[in-house]
Amino acid sequence: MDNGSLDKADTTRDSRTGTAWAQFAAAEPALARTVRERFEAFTHHTLATLRTDGAPRTSGIEVRFVHGELCFGMMPDSLKALDLRRDSRFALQANQGPGTGMGGGDVRIGGRAVEVTDPERRSAYVEEVEPPEPFHLFRTELREVVRTTVEDEKYLVLEIWKPGEPVRTLRRT
Repeated sequence: MDNGSLDKADTTRDSRTGTAWAQFAAAEPALARTVRERFEAFTHHTLATLRTDGAPRTSGIEVRFVHGELCFGMMPDSLKALDLRRDSRFALQANQGPGTGMGGGDVRIGGRAVEVTDPERRSAYVEEVEPPEPFHLFRTELREVVRTTVEDEKYLVLEIWKPGEPVRTLRRT
């Protein structure tokens, strides 16, 4: 299990900016476990950032859960890294896997990406992940977590979490 944080000086985040993964997991352990399992089921996922003209950019990304944080590393000066340095908002879609089964549901996260520049925190990530160097490292501040499933082949079920709120469950026919 993850211990500590990549950003020990900032363990409780304001709901207007986002919530660290560890705080989300403590508040909503069942949903957090399911979401994490979906991200860990596959290596590659889809990250959406905002280009300089405001249009969305989607890119493949690997995500990691390290020391209580949901993180992603990127190649130096990649367009997605430059996007996040300019505008930290992102959306992250878990790989849905092969076929149409959506085992575990469709999972997406929205929030802010905060670049990790502190050498000690970066070293902790390097020890755990062993990424190719050099790299950009971002930790996430969650603004929304959504899991979508199908129930009884009749209902579309959405579980929606936002900082400071309990999980809401919506069923649509």
